[in-house]
Amino acid sequence: MSRKRQLNIQQDQYRSRGAFITLEQLFDQRHVAKSFELDYQSRSRLGMSGSHISKHKGRGVDFEEYRAYQAGDDIRQIDWRVTARVGRPFTKVFREERERPVIIGVDQCHNMFFGSQVAFKSVVAAEAAAIICWTTVDNGDRVGGVVFNDTTNELVKPRRSKRSALRFLDTLARYNQDLVEHHTDPALSEKNYLLSALEQMYRITRPGSNVYLISDFQTFDDKCRQYLHQLALHNSVTCIFVYDALEENLPIPGVYSITDGQQRSTINTYKSSVRTLYHEQFEVRLGMLRDEFNKMKVPLIPLRTDQVVLEQMETWKQKTR
Repeated sequence: MSRKRQLNIQQDQYRSRGAFITLEQLFDQRHVAKSFELDYQSRSRLGMSGSHISKHKGRGVDFEEYRAYQAGDDIRQIDWRVTARVGRPFTKVFREERERPVIIGVDQCHNMFFGSQVAFKSVVAAEAAAIICWTTVDNGDRVGGVVFNDTTNELVKPRRSKRSALRFLDTLARYNQDLVEHHTDPALSEKNYLLSALEQMYRITRPGSNVYLISDFQTFDDKCRQYLHQLALHNSVTCIFVYDALEENLPIPGVYSITDGQQRSTINTYKSSVRTLYHEQFEVRLGMLRDEFNKMKVPLIPLRTDQVVLEQMETWKQKTR
């Protein structure tokens, strides 16, 4: 598919976003994902054969080089033609391929059911997860993850199949639409389901995996930090922070009516000091998250709800190269 066609699809999806996302729209993200590549940190990984090149040299499918035979080398890898020509034994060296399973955690809690422009945070999180999911499928890797809300979570174990990807996306679409149909009262939720999701992800993640956690991190606490740290010790972890423009800056000066669906109030944004303080509080929170994740060497990708998801992810990649 041409780059122009991919951009047209992105713009069509951008215009059609809103309070919820359908399974069909998550399927459409596969066309968008064709132009996106996941970044992999250069750590030594464990695993079986896969589609990502390891730094380890040994038996595999990609020829690396010839070198003089050394004690302990597999005699089956001796190249007899080169040996006869040079007069001493030479062996073939291959670069092994290693599997890179991808685990995706997606937040669909009540705090994600918010958006002032274009799309809700829950929709943006779902789009980002779908792009990562389809990119993983195209790479030939295992994909799975955890989708969670305020009352429960659902685990899809990572497998190398389109069926596993479709099950994950179907789960994601159901959880997303449940936010519209059954809006949960946060007071009824006694558990921190971000923590529960991290526990599940830690349980199913094999060393050498790539882990993506997509959330607004409203309930990120010390226990969440411990699990994220444990995941980051043996895996490549990336956190994606989803936020709305209204969470970063107050609207233009005026008096606005606001509601949480049950209670109504007003907010006055005429005072510049109030707008400045509001923005500073957002920057402080974002800075604290960055500092926490930097200590664990975990990248943080910010995604705004009023911008195209893929473009933001690609911009972030270009900045970090």
